[in-house]
Amino acid sequence: MISLNLGRPRLLIYNGATMNTAIFKQSVTGRIPLCTLNLDGDRQADLSVHGGPYKAVYGYPSEHYEYWRQELPETALPPGAFGENFTTAGLREDELHVGDRFRIGSSIVMIRQPRMPCYKLAAGFQRDDFITRFLRSGRSGFYFSVEQEGEVEEGDSLQLISRNDAGITIAEMNLLFVKEKYNRALLQKAIATPGLPGDWREYFVPRLDGLSVTA
Repeated sequence: MISLNLGRPRLLIYNGATMNTAIFKQSVTGRIPLCTLNLDGDRQADLSVHGGPYKAVYGYPSEHYEYWRQELPETALPPGAFGENFTTAGLREDELHVGDRFRIGSSIVMIRQPRMPCYKLAAGFQRDDFITRFLRSGRSGFYFSVEQEGEVEEGDSLQLISRNDAGITIAEMNLLFVKEKYNRALLQKAIATPGLPGDWREYFVPRLDGLSVTA
């Protein structure tokens, strides 16, 4: 982890509307407690769609920053620019399976799901087109659950403890959400993955019968 980033909700004006968002994160130093629901000092503004045990920590690969610097040359992109808690190195969506477990500091975390952006990401970048661009890029980042509470700090490495090779990858989940919504093989793989959060399973199951989806 090359940067550890925290943030609390604050007011933001976007398209004439005022909203409360914790999309803005700042790099911090020192050891920070990592608890079941979040990092100490980090908060979410809307708990109906953010946070919770399966979205306790958000990781985003530092390797994606160069892509976005080319896409958004006028935009400053410090660590935490995408609202991530962990700006990581060496972790890729196509190599990470739901259920993979890592040790970081004195904590243990598990890969659970990709990030599906909401309008507050567009508000943070002040770009109406950013949600579409983010989804199409496949550069989603990934959420962790906290399997063992502990402490973390900038510079801690994410050490693989166990890999769920049979589980769906984060990249494959992105495909199911954006480009291959009715891919039966991927749907079956996702539904059979034990570490997949229940709301994702409920979202995928109807597609096996060819039922239409709204996203």
